[in-house]
Formats: sequence, C-alpha cells, structure tokens
Amino acid sequence: MTMKSPKNRAMGLLLAGGLLVICLGCSSLDLFSERFQSPDGLPLETSERLVGDVAVPYGTFPVTVEGIGMVSCLPGTGSDPPPSPHRAELLAEMKARGVEHPSRVLASKNTALVLVRGVLPPGIQKGDPLDIEVRVLGESETTSLRGGYLLDTRLKEMQILDDRQLHKGREWGIGKGPILVDPSAEVENNPILACRGRILGGGTSLKSRSLGLVLQEGYQNVFYASRVANVINKRFYATSPGGVQEGMAKAHTDQYIELKVHERYHDNIPRYMQVVRSVALHESPAKRLQRMALLEKQLLDPITSARAALQLEAVGRQGIDLLKNGIASDDTEVRFRSAEALAYLDQSEAAMVLAQIARDEPAFRVFALTALAAMNDPVAYQELCTLLESSSAETRYGAFRALWAMNPNDPRVLGEKLASDFSYHVLATSGPPMVHVTRNRRAEVVLFGQGQQFLTPLLLEAGPRIRVRGEGNGQIAVSRFAVGQPDQKRIVSTRVDDVIRAIAELGGTYPDVVQALQQAKTKGALTSRFEVDALPEAGRHYERTAGTDGDRASEGDEDDVAAEHSPFAWFTRQGGNDPPDHASAEGNSAESPQDEPASTQNPHPVRNFFAKMTGQDSD
Repeated sequence: MTMKSPKNRAMGLLLAGGLLVICLGCSSLDLFSERFQSPDGLPLETSERLVGDVAVPYGTFPVTVEGIGMVSCLPGTGSDPPPSPHRAELLAEMKARGVEHPSRVLASKNTALVLVRGVLPPGIQKGDPLDIEVRVLGESETTSLRGGYLLDTRLKEMQILDDRQLHKGREWGIGKGPILVDPSAEVENNPILACRGRILGGGTSLKSRSLGLVLQEGYQNVFYASRVANVINKRFYATSPGGVQEGMAKAHTDQYIELKVHERYHDNIPRYMQVVRSVALHESPAKRLQRMALLEKQLLDPITSARAALQLEAVGRQGIDLLKNGIASDDTEVRFRSAEALAYLDQSEAAMVLAQIARDEPAFRVFALTALAAMNDPVAYQELCTLLESSSAETRYGAFRALWAMNPNDPRVLGEKLASDFSYHVLATSGPPMVHVTRNRRAEVVLFGQGQQFLTPLLLEAGPRIRVRGEGNGQIAVSRFAVGQPDQKRIVSTRVDDVIRAIAELGGTYPDVVQALQQAKTKGALTSRFEVDALPEAGRHYERTAGTDGDRASEGDEDDVAAEHSPFAWFTRQGGNDPPDHASAEGNSAESPQDEPASTQNPHPVRNFFAKMTGQDSD
C-alpha cells in the first residue's frame, strides 16, 4: 500500500466558490458565546473560558477578483467590442505587453472581450489554483465562447466606492486556459449560456491569504494575545526535521494572532478554526478533569455530541479514550461525531465507523469522507478502497477524491495529464461502469472500469474542430478539421479510453472531451453511467431516532461549513453548507444506496451543465 504524501493544499482551497459568507465569521460565532446545556436543560456551571469566548476568526471570507481579458481561437463566433472603458483597458494592457496592432486583433471574429472573475478562498497560498468564470459583456455581439482560449488576464480586487467610480486594488492572481462552455448550450436555444463558461483551475494565486484571530473588545491587550497564542501552540505545532517544534500561532499585536494551518487540517480550514476556538484558555488539571467528565456525558447525547466532540478534539490525546467510548454508542450521530474527531487525531478506530456511515448515511457522508481523507492510516486507506466499489455514484467518486487527497501518487488513483489541461484516471474497479467529469476546480475525467465502450453507429462533436464517427465496424474515426491546417485522423477501437486519448492527441481540450461524452450519453452511444460532480452535499437532513427531544436540538452552527475546504468543497457548496443535526424526513433529497437513480434512466444527464452557476437550476 502506498502511504500518503504531504497534503495537496490546493485540493482543499476554494474554492470554490458567495462561498464562505456564512462561515465562521457569521452564524457559527455564536457557538462559543453560549454555554452548553445539560441533558435536563440546566446550564453547566463552569468558569473555564475557551479561545472562542475571547476571539473571533479573521480572513475567513472569500475575496472576489476580476479582470478584463481576451478570448482567442474562436471559430468565427467572436466580435469587435464597441467603444467602452473595458475596451480601452484591454487595449492598454495589450499595448503594454507589446501586442502589434491591438485594435486589429481585437476586431477579429475569432476573438472576444470578456469579463473574468475568480474567488480566493480563505487560506489560499501563493501558487494555488482557482476556478475562473468567464462571460461576455451585455453589449457584445459575440455569440459563443465554445472552443475559445482565455489569454493571460490579471485579476484584481475591484470595488465601487462612494464616488461611484470603480477602483482597483491589489493584483491577486492571473487566469488563462481553455473555456468549458455548457455542452448543452447552443446559440439558437440558449445564447446567454453559450457566452458563459469556466476554466477549471485556470487561475493562479499570486499571493497567500493569512488566517488569524482578532481579540474581542475587553480582551485586547498583550496578556490575552500572548495567552491565546500560547495555548494554541501547546495543542497545534509542527516538528521540523531537526526535531524543533514550531507553534501554529503568533501574536502580532495586542489584538491580532496570526495562524498557520496545521497539516492535518489543510483540507478543512473551517474545522481547524472551530477546533482552535474550542481550546481552553487556562485550566488546572483538576478543572480539566471536571470539564472532561461533563464532556463525556454530553458526547453521548446526540443533541450536544457535536460540540462535545469538538472540545475533546481540542483537548488532544487526553480526549481520545472518551471519543472511543463514543464510537461504541448505539446512536448513529454520536458514533459519527466521535469518529470524526478521532479521525483528525489520526486514530485507526475511526476508519471503519466513518466508512460505514459514508456508505449508509447520506446526511453525514461528505463529512465522513473528508475526515477519512485527513487520516494518515492504512485502515482508512483500505476502507476508502472498498468504497470505490459502491453502487452509489457519489460514494465511490467521493472515495476516489479522498484517496487522491490522501496521496495523489497512489497507483490506485494515479492519473496522467492529457492535452496538458486535464487529469485523466482509469480505475480498475469491479463496480458498475461509470464515467465521471467535473465542472469545478479540477479539470478531470475518471473512468470507473477499464473496458467501457461506445455503441456504434455514432456521430459526436468534440469542440468546433474535432468530429467522432463510428460506422458499426468496431472502429471509430476521430478527425480534426481546422482552417489553414492539414486534416488529421485517428482510427481507434470503440473503447471509451481509446477515443478520449485520440481526441487529446489531436489537440482536443477538456471542454472538447466533456462535450463528446455528454453527446454520447444523450444519444445512447454511452451505456455506462455518466455523472457530473457526483459528490455528496452538505446541508442534508438527518432524522434522529424516536425519543430524541427535537425541541432541544441545535441547528448545528459548529458545522455550518465543515465541508467548505474539504476535497469536496467546490461541489458541496452548491447544495448548501448546513450540516445535518436534526430535521424531519420531509423534503429530504439525500441520495441513498437504495433510491439513487441511475443515469441510464435520465436521457439528459447533464442538462443545464452550468445551471447552478447561472442560477437556472430547478432541481
């Protein structure tokens, strides 16, 4: 078995993307301003303050960056932009870069002026990728961005101030790459959608965003700043190769403590902030024992188990035994909360519990998979490999993402770069054959099963220049036609793998491959299951067992964004960020292994590919 390498920090940053406006800086701040309640409703008497009682998070909101760019390589669907400040800005940028005859270049039907936008999530580091959204401005005559390539575009903070003028801030990133347009969008039936697209991971952050804590009024002094930093550093530190321990917190002023992200939480920054704020400011050994006794009782009550588990995780190794008692509970929620905390303490006992919950309980699935991905443990690895064979699309793809986050060089999930712009993975799984593509963050195609084939005859488009044709003789011709260039052709078998590689070999990009796969599924030429972003979502309802007092159930503020920076963040945010705590079964849209619909029952599996992005989703 290949053990995991250091965390791929970019996996957990998001993204993607109004992404963290409900995170730790908002509703979840109340988590630590209210004391726990005992099972009989009485406040627990304790004088111990937590870090969250005196400090609030800083840097947990997303930063939107924008720029004006130019798209090239369009097949005659571009336009010459009318005079405007945007056009003047782009011409000035082109001249600064030494472009000859910029007005003539911009007037070509093969180019278009576009607005480019990206979101920098909390904790993003210099060099990390981010998704880029591209759209044509309203006054443009451009009809489609399909087949286009965004040239280097500078991304800056922009804001309209009191003078009603647009002001530009710091340059945060740069974006470029092939544009992924909704495969179902045609100029005739949806001209707006045809003029919008994404470049998955096409942006690069030029700076790192810092995280920290700001002391609340009444605690803004050197004493509290030093105390907060010290107690955090006792719990969270990194050990250098020479054995020197370096704390994660540093008090810069009497009001601000800067935080580095501990490696265990690189893919789940919000949980890191929650655990940091659950650290006790100061307590004697006797007080610690008293608080642990209270937490032990609270852990076994599903109403208070989430908060108790966070505090026990913040305690560290001393809380492990109590958490292990929790995973022996008969209550699913108690077992999950306990196992989740144990996973971030890298305890093997958590793996089997989390895998079982990921398989059987949709409401907790995303959180269970995220916790498994954080473990550096052979049992967790084996459990994730087992989940690759699940009949649930989101469970098996979620397991793939978790394994990739655990170790991207693991031979089980190791892929390759095709066409230099997307990752391609062919997994030797025995479950139902499935093809998976993404529309967020990471341009990626995953084949679950090696022998998948297209049915012929078929005729597909792979972008504006590549055609895929099969005549029923067991072969498929992949041809490229481009003005001013010689025609090219590849004859391959009907295997999906061979066709994808032929498209890439002829210069096809990720958007071209996605378009061909979507058309094949719609026309019935692809019999395998075809999924887009089949990842579990946060915000699903969980119905507690009979007898639980629903009137006393909290709303789960402590977990509002627990998946926001996980390997699944750029997908889970689309379905809401509220984690399950207590709700009725009414309106529960969660996927389960029993009722999950197969793609073969849906003749249009990726209708409105970007519907969620454009606000047109009606699901």
